Amino acid sequence: MRAVRIESFGGPEVLQVVEVPEPVPGPDEVVADVRAAGVNYADTHAVEDSYLSRQALPLIPGGEVILDLPGGRALGMAASGGYAQRVAVNPARLIGVPDGISDGQALSCLVQGASAWHLLRTSAHLRPGETVVVHAAAGGVGTLAVQLAALWGAGRVIATASTPAKRELALSLGADAAVDSTEPELAQALRAANDGRRVDVVLEMTGGAVFDQSLAALAPFGRLVCYGMAGRIPPTAVQPAALMAHSTAVIGFWLAHAGEAMLAEAVTDLFELILAGKLSPVLGPGYPLDRVADAHRALRSRQSTGKLILLPNG
Repeated sequence: MRAVRIESFGGPEVLQVVEVPEPVPGPDEVVADVRAAGVNYADTHAVEDSYLSRQALPLIPGGEVILDLPGGRALGMAASGGYAQRVAVNPARLIGVPDGISDGQALSCLVQGASAWHLLRTSAHLRPGETVVVHAAAGGVGTLAVQLAALWGAGRVIATASTPAKRELALSLGADAAVDSTEPELAQALRAANDGRRVDVVLEMTGGAVFDQSLAALAPFGRLVCYGMAGRIPPTAVQPAALMAHSTAVIGFWLAHAGEAMLAEAVTDLFELILAGKLSPVLGPGYPLDRVADAHRALRSRQSTGKLILLPNG
């Protein structure tokens, strides 16, 4: 079968499409055809071996897949190997995909959708009337987090993005204001977008100055939830005294800590919102395996919007 495999760590240039043996199922596993695989920021870190979990070579990246099974389509996570035509999975750990949900919509609900859901509900404990800042608001997590924050009663949703087109997209999804994420005085810009007031919740995945400025924009009892470092630049070290001085919190989130029940709860709710017409995942292009490097370049260069997918058998 064909798969994307890396023999050395690096950027998109190390992604190679090769012929590999069929996966060997473990106990309670079956081998299934991959209809589509999600492309996520975590995958770009895995290819570099710069993520929280260490990687071993050779590596077939990808874990988020939608599969063809005898009972219908199913969505789930494989330990690795999702960038391939077939993968070994445990059917008991998969989530059935209802009719009316496309493959792309289903994939948007797992890594990125469940992240957005738990960032707001589980980590930030969003309360009605609070102001929410969503960084990278045109991305896979951001486009869903903007909509969910508005649905769940945020008093004001402030989106940030790097281009006018991306900011317009965020506004069309329900953001009340959109701020240029490259603004050097970002803390001031966020407060200005909130009628001069500090903000209550920030969802942050860039790192560096964006993290620093976001922390400076928090109101007393505000929460900054960090779920990535796409800019590859670490923020300034946070001093506990500074948190005490402003009664603010910095919260880390890694989806790997969400067990099967937490994932299923979020995904099932997201499916229901989509079917009810209350949530609209933004879908980017589908890439064949031969263009996997283009998909990673699009993510890393901030050129993409919404959910990107690979089509191994397309």
